[in-house]
Amino acid sequence: MSALAETERPGSGRVLLVWGLLVVAANLRPALTGVGPVLDRVQADLGLAPAAAGLVNALPLLAFAAVSPVVPRLAARWGPERLLGIALGVLALGIAVRWFPAVGPLFAGTVLIGAGIAVGNVLLPSLIKRDFPASVGLLTSAYATVMGGVAAVASGLAVPIGEVAPGGWSTALGCWIVLAVAALALWLPQCGSPRALVEVRRPRLPWGSALAWAVTAFMGLQSLGFYVAVTWLPQVFQDGGMSAAAAGWLLFLFQAVAVLTGLAVPAVLRGARDQRAVSVACSLVVLVGYLGLLAVPGWAVLWSVLLGLGGGACLVLALAFLGLRAPDSAAAGALSAMAQSVGYLLAAVGPVLFGLLRSAGSGWQAPLALMCVTAAGQTIVAVVAGRGTVPHPDGRASA
Repeated sequence: MSALAETERPGSGRVLLVWGLLVVAANLRPALTGVGPVLDRVQADLGLAPAAAGLVNALPLLAFAAVSPVVPRLAARWGPERLLGIALGVLALGIAVRWFPAVGPLFAGTVLIGAGIAVGNVLLPSLIKRDFPASVGLLTSAYATVMGGVAAVASGLAVPIGEVAPGGWSTALGCWIVLAVAALALWLPQCGSPRALVEVRRPRLPWGSALAWAVTAFMGLQSLGFYVAVTWLPQVFQDGGMSAAAAGWLLFLFQAVAVLTGLAVPAVLRGARDQRAVSVACSLVVLVGYLGLLAVPGWAVLWSVLLGLGGGACLVLALAFLGLRAPDSAAAGALSAMAQSVGYLLAAVGPVLFGLLRSAGSGWQAPLALMCVTAAGQTIVAVVAGRGTVPHPDGRASA
């Protein structure tokens, strides 16, 4: 079925679908990355304890882990297009609920936001595999770039919006409902398409596949690295003698380099027989970045650039693996559900463990050594994750 997907739609329909996928991708991070810059104000205004404030950042990742495994079953029942439309509605509702400046709406809205984003995280690789099987790398890079670019903008605009808009930080968090509603409006035509009404095969998650576990480990370790970086790198830089403003700009540099690097990945993928060499090389760049930060912390700009270079490429590769390692769109959805449920659970643990190691010691050596170990582990699993096809769990021959 997927082999015919690119010819089943007229040109205008495929263009509308691509735009719909990219606008959906634009909604998968800003509601999350806009929280950190204003979290101190949220904590002060609502009287949150530090642990409760930390939960605001952890809840979406836990929602990803909880919701992702059930997405293939829900997609089989309702169709991926309609399920994604429902998820965008849930996301918009969560943003609206969180707009109210109170503790209950803050946490309830954050859970709804995490659930809506989790569905998008799982379904986008599956839809790309189904409708554009010959362009998995290109479209994955495009949506990862849009996702990362809007996320960086959200983190940069949160404080300025919170300072000038009525409602302060609540408006800074709530304004992203405009983007969610726009995505829902653009996606609604897909919900009524004939393909959305076709029954979808419900594959089991490939828990017994070693290759699926390698893809899952690669997804989880690169996600752990990203969330540790955006959570802790500014503090690492400040403790090294840098001002808070300069540390914030270095975090922006890290994210900007990561977004730009993702644009180059499709060209590399087109010229490679498999992805082992490029995924190992990019993981080694991340490892060098953390080793450098551990050994020569004064060269923070260089290490930020290296972490962005390696991390941006690894994100696109991790997302591309979900389609490249699967024989069809249904299997891609199952692999995506497995990789993102376990992967984001691992990502949620990373910043907490990094902080605990910092509290238990007298500096950043132990936490940064942990990141060196995780980057080395990512390099090892990249050798396995970079080639092959995950077999169908039901024993059917791969397409």
